[in-house]
Amino acid sequence: MSTPHKNYLFVVNDSPYGNERPYNALRMALNLAKREAVTVRVFMIGDGVNNAIANQTTPNGYYNIERMLKSIARRGDAAT
Repeated sequence: MSTPHKNYLFVVNDSPYGNERPYNALRMALNLAKREAVTVRVFMIGDGVNNAIANQTTPNGYYNIERMLKSIARRGDAAT
């Protein structure tokens, strides 16, 4: 018996740095995207589109959002 296909949509509407909501959403999306029979989509709206700006300087002590998005985009979809 095969595993049913699952679809996940993450809506990110916060800027990349300043709180952990975008990081937590992208971390969950990345982990789900690594699974078989799973499609992950990330939609950024409002302040969330700032997550998609390339070559941002990552503040000390923060995670690199660009690297996370690129990894998700290779496995799923990311749209602004």
